Amino acid sequence: MDSLSQLALGAAVGGAVAGRRFGRKALLWGALCGTLPDLDVLVPLGDPVSDFTYHRSASHSLLMQALATPLLVWLITRIHPATVSSWRRWAMLVYSALATHALLDAFTVYGTQLLWPLEPTPFGLGSIFIIDPLYTLPLLCALVVAALARRGERIRGASLVGLVLSSLYLAWTLLAQAHVDVLARKSLAEASIEVERVLVTPAPFNSVLWRVLAIGPTEYHEGFHSLLDDDGALRFARHPRHPELLTPIADAWPVARLAWFTRGFYAAALRDEDVVLTDLRMGLEPDYIFAFRVGVLGNPHVHPAEAVRMPARRNFGRVARVWRRIFDAQVHP
Repeated sequence: MDSLSQLALGAAVGGAVAGRRFGRKALLWGALCGTLPDLDVLVPLGDPVSDFTYHRSASHSLLMQALATPLLVWLITRIHPATVSSWRRWAMLVYSALATHALLDAFTVYGTQLLWPLEPTPFGLGSIFIIDPLYTLPLLCALVVAALARRGERIRGASLVGLVLSSLYLAWTLLAQAHVDVLARKSLAEASIEVERVLVTPAPFNSVLWRVLAIGPTEYHEGFHSLLDDDGALRFARHPRHPELLTPIADAWPVARLAWFTRGFYAAALRDEDVVLTDLRMGLEPDYIFAFRVGVLGNPHVHPAEAVRMPARRNFGRVARVWRRIFDAQVHP
C-alpha cells in the first residue's frame, strides 16, 4: 500500500496497543514502525530485476521483523528511559506495527514475501489497489481524533474504531473479488477461451470496478466488470503474449526470476530489437508500470541481455475513464 496508508495504519495500531499507557508517543512510534519496512527501496541490489523482486522480502518478513523487534525496543527505551519497565508493551507495539504493514501489503497484487527466507514465494491476494481512499480515510480520521485526545483511553478507543472500519473494508474487497472471479470464470468458459490462470484485481483507486486478466498459452485477455453492471457475460479483449520470444532465453536469471515473481502473469514483446517482458498485473492495457528489457533480437535467435527497466507507461488521463466505467458499461477504461 501507499506510504500514507501504512503510516496511518501503524499509528492506529500503536494507539490501539499502547495508547492507554504511552499516550501520543504510541501514535508516533506506531507510525514510524509502520513506515520502516518500505525503506528497503533505498537499498540498491545491483540490477533492476533484483530491486523489483526483492522488494517486500526481508523487511516484510514476519520472521525477520520478529528478530528486529528487540533492537527497536532497545532504541525506544533509550529515547524514553522512564518507560523501560514497559518494554513488553513496546515490543507488542513494534511488532504489531511492522507485521500489519506486511499483512496489508499482502492484500495488494504485487506480492509480499511474508515468510522469507524460509518460503520466498510472495503472497498477493490482489483484492485492494495500492491506493484506495476508502481504506485510508477511516484510519486518518481516527488518527486525527486520537492525536487531539488528552486521555490515553480516548486514544486507544479512536484507534480501535479506525482499525475495525478499515478491516471491514478489507473484508468487503475480498467478498467483491470472489464475486467477480465467479462471473469471470463463467464468462471465459461460455466464450470457450482457453486459460491457464485468472487474476481479478480492482481498477485504480476503488473497489467497485474490477479488472480481469486471463492468461492463455499464447494470448492474454483483459476484461472489466463493475459491481453496478448486470451479471451478464464479461467482454474480453485479446492480446498476444509472444512466448516464443522468451523460449531461447528462458533459463536466463532475469527471465526465470520475473516469470516466477509475476506468477505467470507476464507477456513478451519486441520494441525495436529489444525483447521486453512486462508484468501484466499492475496497469491497464497498454499502460503498465513494470517492464524489463531481458533480451535482444539476434540473427536469427534471441540472445540474453543485461536487464534494464523500461520507462513506466502512465496515462493519468485514464483515471476519469475508470470513474465513468464504474457507472457505464459502454465506456472502456
